[in-house]
Amino acid sequence: MFATYVHQLDPIIVQFTQGIALRWYGMAYLAAFLFGYLLLKRLAERKLWVLPPEKTADFIAACALFGVFLGGRLGYILFYQIPREGWGSIAADPLLVFRVWEGGMASHGGILGVAIFTFFYAKKHKVSWTGVGDGLSVVAPIGLFCGRLANFINGELYGRVANSVAWAVKFPGAFMDSKAPESGRLDAALTAALDVDPEFGKVVGQIASDPRIVDKNMAYYHALLDANCHSDAVTDAIAPFIESRHPSQLYEALSEGALLFAILWLVRVKFPKAPNGLLTGLFFGLYATFRIFAEQFREPDAAWVIEGVLTQGQFLSLFMYLFSAAFLIYAFRKRRETV
Repeated sequence: MFATYVHQLDPIIVQFTQGIALRWYGMAYLAAFLFGYLLLKRLAERKLWVLPPEKTADFIAACALFGVFLGGRLGYILFYQIPREGWGSIAADPLLVFRVWEGGMASHGGILGVAIFTFFYAKKHKVSWTGVGDGLSVVAPIGLFCGRLANFINGELYGRVANSVAWAVKFPGAFMDSKAPESGRLDAALTAALDVDPEFGKVVGQIASDPRIVDKNMAYYHALLDANCHSDAVTDAIAPFIESRHPSQLYEALSEGALLFAILWLVRVKFPKAPNGLLTGLFFGLYATFRIFAEQFREPDAAWVIEGVLTQGQFLSLFMYLFSAAFLIYAFRKRRETV
């Protein structure tokens, strides 16, 4: 067996001020939009997309804002945040909806947001909605790939316990997860970290003496995560208190991202006269399949729909099969009409 890796990647690239930082999460989205733009422009230049090359940049910018960010964030709030913490969490902190840099984007919400955006965009510009969607469906997996890599760097959306898997990862982020075995081990990990890192001890002392900090445990938790990113001694000290887990973010990056992109790009290039709607239908169907499979290895981040059988992510993915069927039926009907 390989030595299990303890996740200690810092989600922050550069810290400018206490509240302003350049994060890998934001860079992942920037990379996704950049590659999406370049690939869509390439398709447009080869007459494999319904929009001309000069409209690609404006389309990507509007799609990112109104489809991905708005849809993804609202999807996370509605599908995960509220079911887990109730409406009170939003009422107590309404600005939570806008703090996307802290994480919390739902891929299902983003996909739905993009579908709605492209509908109105196509109607306004008098082009085929399914044609617009086909081009976007080809490059969308690149965004999913970058997003899952960002999830891994952030140490969030980790997998289920997998002590016998050679490539398992220990995620300190599980310390505050009430569903995870580590949720009761935070105190032991804090004690172990204090014994090996005097600087961490100073931070803990400041938290303990600061009357403005109401939730001390949460503050200790964030301080421990920060110390873990910057101190190998802390990482080694807390490792025994963390369960090994599947790196499910990487499973999803490879399946929903890289593999799905390869399949759709191949279909687009090899069958340039494929009817509009075919690629969109394939995207919905294959994404749902890969997501349902990957959820078997992922720690559920919301209440089970059917305990031990169906997760929230799998449940939402089932509806995507309906969209897939609708687009594929439309595509094959169009195909018949042109034959």
